[in-house]
Amino acid sequence: MPVLALAGALLAALPAPAAELVLEVGPARKLTTAELLARPDVATIQVPADVSYQRTMTYRAVPLRALLGVKSLPEHEDLQVTATDGFVSNLPARLVFDATGKGAVPWLAIEPPDQPWPRTAGGAATGPFYLVWLDPAASGVRSEQWPFQVASMRAVPARGAEWPQLKVGDEVPAGSPIRKGSVLVAAQCMVCHQLNGIGDASVGPDLNRPHNPTDYFQPWALKAFIRNPRAVRAWPEMKMPAFAPQSLSDADIDAIVAYLAYMSARGR
Repeated sequence: MPVLALAGALLAALPAPAAELVLEVGPARKLTTAELLARPDVATIQVPADVSYQRTMTYRAVPLRALLGVKSLPEHEDLQVTATDGFVSNLPARLVFDATGKGAVPWLAIEPPDQPWPRTAGGAATGPFYLVWLDPAASGVRSEQWPFQVASMRAVPARGAEWPQLKVGDEVPAGSPIRKGSVLVAAQCMVCHQLNGIGDASVGPDLNRPHNPTDYFQPWALKAFIRNPRAVRAWPEMKMPAFAPQSLSDADIDAIVAYLAYMSARGR
């Protein structure tokens, strides 16, 4: 076995360190791995087509809604999930607390210290906590709404109220791809990037400052880069993942590019 592969296997076999989750929904509190695994509502769940692993995975997990300790979030709030690497996912209240009873169901998976999870195909560690979904298609859950390496969760103002500067103007027709792109950028891109200095993520560069990617990428190259960055340009520290068609369709990518071009024209 090559030395690097052997080292990776040995690291994966090591017990995961005890971890702590910060919750700021309702009464602020901190919960350890042991406390979460000792909850009476912890269960073993199977997650088909797990977004991070692209296969069925089995986890010890607790129902997210019960864990948060509140029956719902106000419509004007999001659940902001922050990862240890700076990834930030803002989940709308209606997605986390589905009022119909027919939508996707969120669970917080907990990595047992003595049974660490495998790394993804891209080499990423997903523990100690990972927000997973059962029946994600029922609510249109996007790939970037499966945050892993979760460190904290808190209630924040909904994106529409928090980021009014990023809204599309009334001059844009209702059916324009620009409008669809604005939603996709908020859900899929701003988990890692800011735009005009707005947003909480810190993984990737700002999407409009000092220059918008539509300013220096040819259209075909930008679309190819969003689909699979390493197919266009790669470097050792690259963090941006590829997006499979089931996560972002070609039409979705076209809409993202249209919105980015719109924001470039609006200025910085």
